Amino acid sequence: MKTARTKKTFLSLLSLGLLMCMPFSEGQVFAADGMKANTVRMEQGDFLAGPGIAVASTESGLVQGYVRKGIYTYHGVPYAEAKERFVRAERVTPWQGVRLAFDYGAIAPQEKGGFLNTTWEDPAREFPMDNNCQNLNIWTPGIADGKNRPVMVWLHGGGFSAGSSAEIPAYDGANLSREGDVVVVSVNHRLNVLGHFDLSAYGEKYRNADNVGIYDLVDALRWVRDNIAQFGGDPANVTIFGESGGGAKVLALMTTPYAKGLFHKGIVESGAAPTMGPVFMPKEAAARVTELTLEKLGITAERIEEIQTIPYEHLTTASNEALKQAGEEFKVPQALGTGYGMSWEPVIDGDFMPTNPVTADGFAAAGKDIPLLIGSNRTEWTNFSDIMQMERAQSDNKNTWSTEEVDRRLRDAYGDKAEKIAAAFLRAYPQKKRADALYVDTMIRLPIKEIMDHKAMQGGVPVYAYLFAWDSPMMGGVYMSYHTAEIPFVFHNIDRAEKSIGTSAEAKKLEAQMSRAWINFARTGKPETPGMPNWDAYTLQGGATMMFDADTKLVHHHDAELLKLLAPAQ
Repeated sequence: MKTARTKKTFLSLLSLGLLMCMPFSEGQVFAADGMKANTVRMEQGDFLAGPGIAVASTESGLVQGYVRKGIYTYHGVPYAEAKERFVRAERVTPWQGVRLAFDYGAIAPQEKGGFLNTTWEDPAREFPMDNNCQNLNIWTPGIADGKNRPVMVWLHGGGFSAGSSAEIPAYDGANLSREGDVVVVSVNHRLNVLGHFDLSAYGEKYRNADNVGIYDLVDALRWVRDNIAQFGGDPANVTIFGESGGGAKVLALMTTPYAKGLFHKGIVESGAAPTMGPVFMPKEAAARVTELTLEKLGITAERIEEIQTIPYEHLTTASNEALKQAGEEFKVPQALGTGYGMSWEPVIDGDFMPTNPVTADGFAAAGKDIPLLIGSNRTEWTNFSDIMQMERAQSDNKNTWSTEEVDRRLRDAYGDKAEKIAAAFLRAYPQKKRADALYVDTMIRLPIKEIMDHKAMQGGVPVYAYLFAWDSPMMGGVYMSYHTAEIPFVFHNIDRAEKSIGTSAEAKKLEAQMSRAWINFARTGKPETPGMPNWDAYTLQGGATMMFDADTKLVHHHDAELLKLLAPAQ
């Protein structure tokens, strides 16, 4: 057994040694002292790693990554250091020598779950969990080369409760970096009770506890400002972008004055629900959640330091019960499902988070000079039940139903408004089928529209609106334009999501359009792209929206009639 293991180790080392001798394309390799060691040639498809290779300098010390297909890659680089729960992280303790940045870092403690992580051939991605999860990943075409590339900082989804910078393959930033000659950064930060537990009434030590998860993001952006030039990025041209909860985090950073000047553009993808995104948690509700949690844990003000050591599972159980109870008391509808219940999110404290993102007559003051690209997907969560019952739905869905079956379902869904809604839907989406009227998202579309309306009302820099309406043909067409469907297109990663997208020429064309639009917005503040219609800014009067589909086109207030029928109170 020992001999076999020794032989396997020797062969692994030999393979690495042979790899190090392969020819490379033009690129710079840096020695451990940060000085340029030599220039090498690397063929596409080759991988380069080893002593003195891809070593970059940060304020805390040297980090060593690797190079794949010309993209320098770094994982788990610390940007701050959380030494205690519920307390703002500190600057990273400097280290000596070179720190390897090959593996993803720890993620925020959270409850396990999530259907997107465990589908088909993609096993669940699991990482160590730690309150000290302040780390980021970087993909860049070059390091310390004097180029000022746009920087795109990705904020992951999962609300403010779950998720990580690497939870799905589509989050990989290499293709986006290569396609756009940009530096891509993704961030881990504190979530849920560890990120938004309002202990501010329990001493100066905990004055930032209610928003410490967003403080982490501010610290990450500060790190980007101070270090990204060493990775070929321009600290004066930083775009933050995120989907779902990540989009709501973009809104939070556009609202806090503490992030002012650390980024210059924002992109929100499906980042809103009625009670999260346009608005965040009121201070009184946050205080009530804390009060109920401490009661359930049996912790008094005099023994508040026990909160540092109580097992995370106990803390989560108690705080989840408190969120439910407080939601019922404050009559807050659950984001998904029925009934009342609150979710973790930033707290409007009047200082760090001075207002809601959406104000009565506009948008948060700190975001006035931040250009915004914002939109959602046509079906979002409306086809979720079909996706979760794929064995049946793949051969029993809107594409297989008879005309009579479609009519029956429309009547069941919309009652006496069925015909009006179906007709309005086809006017809004003439490229779709009558049955598609059963899958119109309003839960995210309406709050997203409210955000773009109020940002336009603010009278600051432009807002650009989009709607992702492309329907995947996979599995009989069940996926449609589901929540998160646009992410692989944005990251130029549809090859990492073949099971739900496929590899058709149509999908690849859309991938090229969307990825380039996001890149151009990050580069110039305008998402206009060759081969696409001119993209006008969104205004209350014009309502210009780029509809990404098999035939991408610019539309104007295309679904106003439909939304009025579906949500007349809005």
